[in-house]
Amino acid sequence: MHFNSDFWSIIIGGSGGFGLAAARKLAAHGMNLCLVHRDRRSVMAGINPEFEKLRDSGVKVRTFNLDGLSTEGRTRVLDALADELGTTGKVRMILHAVAFGNLKLLAPYNASGAAAQAREQLAHALDIAPDNLSKSVEKAFESGAASLYPMADPPDYSRQFLDEDDFTRTVHAMGSNIVEWVQDVFNRNLFAPDARVLSLTSQGNRIAWRGYAAVSAAKAVLESVSRSMAVEFAPYGIRSNVIQAGVTDTAALRAIPGNRQIKASTVLSNPFGRLTTPEDVADVIFLLCLDEAAWINGALICADGGESIA
Repeated sequence: MHFNSDFWSIIIGGSGGFGLAAARKLAAHGMNLCLVHRDRRSVMAGINPEFEKLRDSGVKVRTFNLDGLSTEGRTRVLDALADELGTTGKVRMILHAVAFGNLKLLAPYNASGAAAQAREQLAHALDIAPDNLSKSVEKAFESGAASLYPMADPPDYSRQFLDEDDFTRTVHAMGSNIVEWVQDVFNRNLFAPDARVLSLTSQGNRIAWRGYAAVSAAKAVLESVSRSMAVEFAPYGIRSNVIQAGVTDTAALRAIPGNRQIKASTVLSNPFGRLTTPEDVADVIFLLCLDEAAWINGALICADGGESIA
């Protein structure tokens, strides 16, 4: 299946993880790409070849390395995109895949010592020196023995705590910023008659992971504004949905304190016995861009292999 050659997608957060995986999938089916990202020069050497591969697929690709969370950055992108679209091009899809949140704790971490106690008891039962057992457990856990995660070393949490500014910036970046993009594209009359607005949430929207409070708050805002957009923009042919991705080994996940334990427990509980991949989620994004998905609006769609119900 190939998309209309005049169709474009805007992906905010398009240089890695879910955003880049979605770009690859959409490009393979003829969707032109406007990729917004913010990366240091030191990492662009690894990102630029990925962008070139997208261009080699035969679609038009515009990339913008700037602050997509700012009014100035957004205006710069949409000014350039409007010129590129001309009189025939239209935005079929906006994907908000920004991973910019503060991961500080709310309160000091008071370790219960359960992991250390379990290791000590096991060492005693096996007549092994506790230090030797601890090293063996950690080595095995790092090598993929997921079931050992309760006895692994605890996460190294930040000793700084969330403040008002941390919440404000995180909620804007990962929660309400998508509305600004949608409103600006709408006001410029750049949307296709049947357009899709997609965003990403996680199980952290309802499960309290330590260090995830600000991001969890942002996800709650994101899901709320997505529902509101689904209602208020529907008369103009714009559908809005949220994808709840399963735990995925991305740079964003690896920044979360305790990510090793999160990944290990997920592998054990997921019905398919593995983590979600960016490509799994990209496939769902592609499906939601098809004509046949036009009646899906205001939904939260789990793309997790059944992880959230297991």
